[in-house]
Amino acid sequence: MAKLLFIGTYATDDPTKAALPLVGAVGAKNAGIECTVALIGEGASLMRDVIANAVYPVGFPPYKELLGQVTEAKIPIYV
Repeated sequence: MAKLLFIGTYATDDPTKAALPLVGAVGAKNAGIECTVALIGEGASLMRDVIANAVYPVGFPPYKELLGQVTEAKIPIYV
């Protein structure tokens, strides 16, 4: 079985790029691929509720909603 690691390094400086690891992980999980998310550098700050609630990527749901989808899919997140 394939395994993927999605790494996020962006946060409020580029909300759309910040959302991409979560969007990719949810898509991979839905396709039956085992995956994990790692948030490093600025990306780690997105685990704080006040920051996650303030991130609205272009063309994707709000970051907090994406984070809920990742949690619901039981995708591990490492910070």
